[in-house]
Amino acid sequence: MSSQKSMNLTLQVWRQKSKRDAGGFTTYQAKGISPDQSFLEMLDVVNEELIAKGEDPIAFDHDCREGICGMCSLYINGAPHGGFPGTTTCQLHMRHFKDGDEITIEPWRAKPFPVLKDLIVDRTSFDRLVQAGGYVSVNTGGAPDANAVPIPKKEADLAMDAASCIGCGACVAACPNASAMLFVSAKISQLRHLPQGEAERKKRALNMLTRADKEGFGACRNHFECEAACPKDIPRRVMAEAYRDFIEASALREE
Repeated sequence: MSSQKSMNLTLQVWRQKSKRDAGGFTTYQAKGISPDQSFLEMLDVVNEELIAKGEDPIAFDHDCREGICGMCSLYINGAPHGGFPGTTTCQLHMRHFKDGDEITIEPWRAKPFPVLKDLIVDRTSFDRLVQAGGYVSVNTGGAPDANAVPIPKKEADLAMDAASCIGCGACVAACPNASAMLFVSAKISQLRHLPQGEAERKKRALNMLTRADKEGFGACRNHFECEAACPKDIPRRVMAEAYRDFIEASALREE
């Protein structure tokens, strides 16, 4: 347990009733916060006080609270998930803040992620990107034994690195152009390095990146803010792989 005393904090929280509402910041006091609490637990404390007073609690996304589901997508003091390397909002603890701090909390700011209410955004655009090409059409039958399909360890490791993406959207939120390139590339790469995904490798890249444009995501300009903001440390290497497949698929389509 931490020996640090409890903290009193001032929160500037974005409140927005619906997509149609203009929204704005509201000031709240978070009192008696333990440094051992997570950021979401701190918001729970604030919401309990709001409910006790008959006020509408702050709406925010959460599910597993273990850094796995990607739901806890918040902009904290101008950085996705608070800006700590390899850390989701639910893994961010209040010991990183000091008594008397003022914390600004916002939803993701990107056109393809419209605000639904308060700190919750609609990320179904990511689902449509995956549907555009994040699958394999080959009949794989039942689940084979673990070693039935030999895959070099290097390729398996590369696929697993990409598959660690949790689809939180921090890459989009951090990008000046609201590009989804890191997310799309991770989904492409996790299948690219497996034999089941080889048959549709180039077509998948073409379909997913084309869909990203239709959804309104911006173009990648190699700022690499996405890589820095990713809580699962997805490397920029996956973007080079996706671009290579996209260019090859585009060339074949033009022939």
